[in-house]
Amino acid sequence: MRTIDKRLSAKLAPVLVKRAPTLTLAFDARCKSRLAATLDNGEEIAIVMPRGTVLADGDMLVADDGGFVRVIAAPQDVLIVRAPSVRLLTRAAYHLGNRHTPVEVGADYLKLEADPVLEDMLKRLGVLVAHEAQPFQPETGAYGGGHKHGHDETFGEDYALAQKVFDEHHGHAHDHDHSSCGHDHSHDHDHSHGHHHHGHAHR
Repeated sequence: MRTIDKRLSAKLAPVLVKRAPTLTLAFDARCKSRLAATLDNGEEIAIVMPRGTVLADGDMLVADDGGFVRVIAAPQDVLIVRAPSVRLLTRAAYHLGNRHTPVEVGADYLKLEADPVLEDMLKRLGVLVAHEAQPFQPETGAYGGGHKHGHDETFGEDYALAQKVFDEHHGHAHDHDHSSCGHDHSHDHDHSHGHHHHGHAHR
């Protein structure tokens, strides 16, 4: 049985991509670093990736014999959230983020794994919720890894920037020290809403 243990960061020639057998996995399986799986051609394989790996649609993996395998994100039961206003959609994103729900953020929609409790919450917020079968590729912030395709160093920077902006807009003005590039995140004064300080991506 072949073991797949590497993800390619380099671009492959299209002919090699086209020739590679495919591995179709739902999001839950793409988050596992240890997995027994079956390629779409029926071959049983073992996946052994670094911890925290989140495979994305189109990722090219390398097996221990040097062969390539292409990842396909399987369609799965998802909720598509749309709203008549940006404000309402943003509000829905905020409430989902508060619950640390993996969410795929589109230009005018949010996508999440189907869940009756969240569906009920979203409907109460007044957004439109539809059930669909689609591939699911959420933002990677919530589990600190994922499909930045070999640009992982920028992920940490993006996150730090987002964190800084978030802090500046969430009433830490009383610190009066934004100019010195941010706070030490120790925040003794208890922020009851401190849901953004879980440090999951502070590498």
